[in-house]
Amino acid sequence: MIRLIQKIYKKIKPLLFYFIRLPSTVKVHPTSEFAVAKLVFKPGCSVTIDEHSQVPGSLIFDKEDASISIGKRVFMSGNLIAAKSIEIGDDVMISWNVTIVDHDSHSVSFSQRVDDVTNWRIGKKDWTHVKVASVKICNKAWIGFNSIILKGVTVGEGAVVGAGSVVTKDVPAWTIVAGNPARIIREIPEDER
Repeated sequence: MIRLIQKIYKKIKPLLFYFIRLPSTVKVHPTSEFAVAKLVFKPGCSVTIDEHSQVPGSLIFDKEDASISIGKRVFMSGNLIAAKSIEIGDDVMISWNVTIVDHDSHSVSFSQRVDDVTNWRIGKKDWTHVKVASVKICNKAWIGFNSIILKGVTVGEGAVVGAGSVVTKDVPAWTIVAGNPARIIREIPEDER
């Protein structure tokens, strides 16, 4: 029975885009796929997914006017959570359960976040004391499963982030980082690039 459902879904999947009305600021190249059901959108936000990319992960906007840009030939199975901007280059692999977030979500100071939960119930969020900084994942990077990339980080070209890492600072191009917090393990030599 499951195989029959999968077979039917595979046949009708291309037609589903004709019945789902996406905002005009969501631009997905026809050769790319993304999980429409995992898109959490706010007014003024934008998504761009370039050619031959597969995005089964979540695209979540926590604040109005934020943007998520995904390049060519990208696989992204994690969670992108934007309040400002997340940019993913070309030929990037982002494994399952990765979280990339461009903000702290809440103030560190309790007195400034004391009303956060009650405000959520009425659809409010005070961003006044929340730190927000764009994230960029450069071309050819690979982010291992269960990793977390935090606000303001740039992961350089060809860099590899080991599974389960917490990245709080920029990662130089063509290096391997791992750990919590992530530290450089080694440089990737020319013959391995």
